[in-house]
Amino acid sequence: MPAGTPSACGAPRITAELREKGRRVNRKRVELLMRAAGIQGVHLRRKVRATVPEPSDGPVEDLVGRDFTAAAPNTRYVGDITYLPVERGRFLYLASAIDLLSRRLVGWSIADHMRTELVADALQAARREHGSLRGDGAPLRPRRPVHLRGVRGFV
Repeated sequence: MPAGTPSACGAPRITAELREKGRRVNRKRVELLMRAAGIQGVHLRRKVRATVPEPSDGPVEDLVGRDFTAAAPNTRYVGDITYLPVERGRFLYLASAIDLLSRRLVGWSIADHMRTELVADALQAARREHGSLRGDGAPLRPRRPVHLRGVRGFV
């Protein structure tokens, strides 16, 4: 590969690039040549198991009835936890709270753990910036509710 090519390229990407340059080659041949030269593609992302649910917890109640709309700002938030790879095998976790009406980020928190405090800190940030939720909205509706069992009813 030419200078400046990312060293994380594997056989499929190298094969595609060679074909774009008019070379007739297949992926298996590229794999063979890479193996012979001791070159190996780098897997940049690894699938991480987020949580192991407690069997005794049972199903989680759908607090918003699958209705992801809001009539006014700060009446319903949705949340997510994102994994941020920082070094080999280590992650930081970003918890976010997003207002359903405006789709704006209203609170966030970053930590090196995925405990209840991570989400609670994101909700505290939203509360500091925007006050408590108004109306009958649920405190937070996560993609995977199992993360938030400890903070239900927080706001």
